[in-house]
Amino acid sequence: MEKNKKKILSNNVKFSIIAIILIVIFCVAISPITLQNDTYYTIKIGEHIQNNGIDMKDPFSWHEGLNYTYPHWLYDLLTFKIYETFGFTGIYVTTCILTSVLGILIYFVNSKLSKNNVISLIVTIGALYLIIGYITARAQLVTFILFILEVYFIEKFIENKKMRYGLGLFIIALLIANLHTAVWPFFFVLFLPYIGEYLVAILGDFIIYRKSKELKLKRKIKFTKDEAKREKFKKQLDELNEKVEKIKIKRAKNLENPYKIKITKNKNVKLLILIMILCIFTGLMTPIGDTPFTYLTKTMEGNTTKSINEHLPMTISNQPEVLCTIIILLSIITFTKAKIKLNDLFMIGGLTLLMLYTRRQLSLFSIIGSIVLSRLIVEMINEYDPEMLQKISERILKSIPLVIIILLVLWLSYDKAKHKKYDEFVSESTYPVEACDYILENIDLSKARFYNEYNYGSYMIFRGIPVFIDSRADLYAPEFSGLEDDIFSDFINVSSVGAYYEDIFEKYNFTHILVYSNSKISMLIDKSQDKNYNKIYSDDYFVIYERLNAK
Repeated sequence: MEKNKKKILSNNVKFSIIAIILIVIFCVAISPITLQNDTYYTIKIGEHIQNNGIDMKDPFSWHEGLNYTYPHWLYDLLTFKIYETFGFTGIYVTTCILTSVLGILIYFVNSKLSKNNVISLIVTIGALYLIIGYITARAQLVTFILFILEVYFIEKFIENKKMRYGLGLFIIALLIANLHTAVWPFFFVLFLPYIGEYLVAILGDFIIYRKSKELKLKRKIKFTKDEAKREKFKKQLDELNEKVEKIKIKRAKNLENPYKIKITKNKNVKLLILIMILCIFTGLMTPIGDTPFTYLTKTMEGNTTKSINEHLPMTISNQPEVLCTIIILLSIITFTKAKIKLNDLFMIGGLTLLMLYTRRQLSLFSIIGSIVLSRLIVEMINEYDPEMLQKISERILKSIPLVIIILLVLWLSYDKAKHKKYDEFVSESTYPVEACDYILENIDLSKARFYNEYNYGSYMIFRGIPVFIDSRADLYAPEFSGLEDDIFSDFINVSSVGAYYEDIFEKYNFTHILVYSNSKISMLIDKSQDKNYNKIYSDDYFVIYERLNAK
């Protein structure tokens, strides 16, 4: 028996080594070479923080007096340090490393909580595949890592009440508050499924064990002066207690083998609530004032989330991979003998609602939801064949399924990596590389006011050109900017031709217009042969106009 356990342990270690190698290969394959627009302003903000500190003002647009909250100041500073030392190559390598760490942690947490390495590897690759679009050099990649660790620490704390996990949760909250303030409130959301299960268990006890009736009888016994009535109430209380004892025995059996949902009343959750309350104070342990407490509220009050793609509701029919994942989850819960923990049900249900409300939450649905899916699959297999997983663990290193898994992961990795062969760090079709060269060589920036579009404003900042707008959407909304003008709404109106372009251009007194050559504004100016605009530069992707009547 002991020899068999050692063999299984040895096989698990060997399999984990293979799994980690496969995960790293896949993570490197899906890590993009071409940088995303946020990365450019991240570098410049980090440089500004290093040279000037955090002044809560924006130094990169030509708008005067813009307030800026520096919501991921620590990530910006660290990214600049990497860029300063290793350039764009350093940022790409860092992205590969962070993605690999994320993948390994998803595998590690799943294998620890579901108790099966093979299922964990398959689910991990699936989760990484779903979030390919979110793998980029942004602060969110770090917070993905912190969130998967948070769930693990919560589960381990509930299991054994070791304070090192409580301390780990506090450190995670502190890091998120400084690395990516926008998602700091979500740190507390991940506590709710566990607290919700505990409250349901308490409420169930109160109702099922007739606590209200018991309390009522005890009060009557205490305050009734008539001895006969008091004896009557005592007798009723004894009868109630006898019934409750029978109910407790029957309920204990039902809880041991529930029909579908496992409900656990874990007293460690009370301490977990205390830890969550203490973590609220990490929002004060930042150099950016009350931003952790106000950022999300201000964002929801504004209109930026209605116009940015990743904030829009998800259309599930356009996401077949997500639809398949949801169908698999529902099928296991509905049509098999597998039982789901109530906190897992709350978790996956809440993440699904968040994902449908705003598509960016697909990332956390995939990462955190992988834990629920792994547990359900293992639970389902154990319900039908308790020895199957043990047999798999014993034979996995010599089985054909392992070869199939390896070949499948390698094929997926190749399929994703082959498109990167000719990729460059800066895409000239997306960012105005040559146009910025022209601007820096021919235009006096001290007198210029450029109109530019949202998607490449960050690259202009990186090149040292003051902008009208960039992908820091919140900065240009009145809830954050401190200005009366709604810069973001004005950009949306003019770029979508919801307003006459000249009215907006006159309002901001633009001197130059830098747009995509196939943009609506460019086509309007060219087709109308507007004499107020002189085309001074064009290439395959961008065009620059000089606005002749600028004051």
